[in-house]
Amino acid sequence: MFTTTGSSGLYKAPLSKSLLLVPSALSLLLALLLPHCQKLFVYDLHAVKNDFQIWRLICGRIICLDLKDTFCSSLLIYNFRIFERRYGSRKFASFLLGSWVLSALFDFLLVEAMQYFFGITAASNLPSGFLAPVFALFVPFYCSIPRVQVAQILGPLSITNKTLIYILGLQLFTSGSYIWIVAVSGLMSGLCYDSKMFQVHQVLCIPSWMAKFFSWTLEPIFSSSEPTSEARIGMGATLDIQRQQRMELLDRQLMFSHFAQGRRQRQQQVARLMEMGFSRGDALEALRASNNDLNVATNFLLQH
Repeated sequence: MFTTTGSSGLYKAPLSKSLLLVPSALSLLLALLLPHCQKLFVYDLHAVKNDFQIWRLICGRIICLDLKDTFCSSLLIYNFRIFERRYGSRKFASFLLGSWVLSALFDFLLVEAMQYFFGITAASNLPSGFLAPVFALFVPFYCSIPRVQVAQILGPLSITNKTLIYILGLQLFTSGSYIWIVAVSGLMSGLCYDSKMFQVHQVLCIPSWMAKFFSWTLEPIFSSSEPTSEARIGMGATLDIQRQQRMELLDRQLMFSHFAQGRRQRQQQVARLMEMGFSRGDALEALRASNNDLNVATNFLLQH
């Protein structure tokens, strides 16, 4: 159905698999067996602000109480699993954590702005669930996933490999009266984190020791087996599967080209610094400290 993310299932995406299984199972459990406990997972900013129920910022932003939101967000997480494969589970988890924390701040700002300018009270009507990070993932999806045309309709309009995912996001965006607040805050937090604004990616990140701990304890539980060799063969496969395989190959080629380009650029920067009289070790250390910014690295070496 969705051809952007390839056809390898949840292989090398244990975090995505856990986000698919655990919140969905808890949502079903609350809806079918424990409806009296749903009040504990209501995302109520009015209670957070006036009654100091800070715990609602966590409980109210993990589990969806609306099964339609659960279904749509699960499909989006499944399609966004490509980012976990591309960047690794730790960086993917850091993005989700950063956007989750930042979006809570933006939720407060948007709710207060609506109350101040329009007199609309929305603090008690925000949808619950892990929705803001899902909307935040649309930022790297738009910026880094190549757009490939699948079909041409109505002249300039065309269907691409990304169209159905945008339609699914629009469906989630319109599923409630005030879900647009969570969507906008998610997009804003994703933009801040993806653009490394205010260095939030260095503050809101998963520590290496925590990543190793979860890799040792939870990854064996949620890991998926490698696809069989038959699944990789295009001969005899349906057109949709072949298209998925081509998109997966394109994604891998794009990732390798970005890696090779960054490596060539780094070698050129090291060479330029060595031409200025600095040693290779000092040049590498300065580039590492300056996040590969040649001007900052040069100033660093001149001052030290």
